Amino acid sequence: RLKRSHLSADLIRIPRMLPSQSFINISLFRPPDFLIIGIPGLEAIHGWISIPFSSMYTVALTGNGLILLAVRRTPSLHQPMYYFLSMLALTDVGLTLSTMPTTLTVLWFDHRLIGFNACLVQMFFLHFFSVVESSVLLAMSFDRFVAISNPLRYAAVLTNSV
Repeated sequence: RLKRSHLSADLIRIPRMLPSQSFINISLFRPPDFLIIGIPGLEAIHGWISIPFSSMYTVALTGNGLILLAVRRTPSLHQPMYYFLSMLALTDVGLTLSTMPTTLTVLWFDHRLIGFNACLVQMFFLHFFSVVESSVLLAMSFDRFVAISNPLRYAAVLTNSV
């Protein structure tokens, strides 16, 4: 155990050298644009690389649209599990629409600049829809847990009746 007499004089003076006010970290630097490079080293074949990206984009939008349409039009699918699937389809559409247009713009037209505000908005929606997707998956897991552990009481648990 150290006594105060054993501490060096420099260590004792450090707190006195600090200002009495707290430090504030304010950064006023804001880049006007960001440069998106796509796939480094393969700039010459970005047109070919865009084919799988655009086909996945089309398949994702079409598939999720069909899921939403099927759940909406079929009354027998108006159950919690299918509502959860609809919510997952909507979040997948949101994730797809928040990232793929920028990616395809870089690959097709070699338009590599994205504004600061556009980048912030894109990152917000990317993270927002990722959190929503994780939350829906968590709710789905709780729903399936109740359905598996208490199959006879599952309908009673889901209703508000007393």
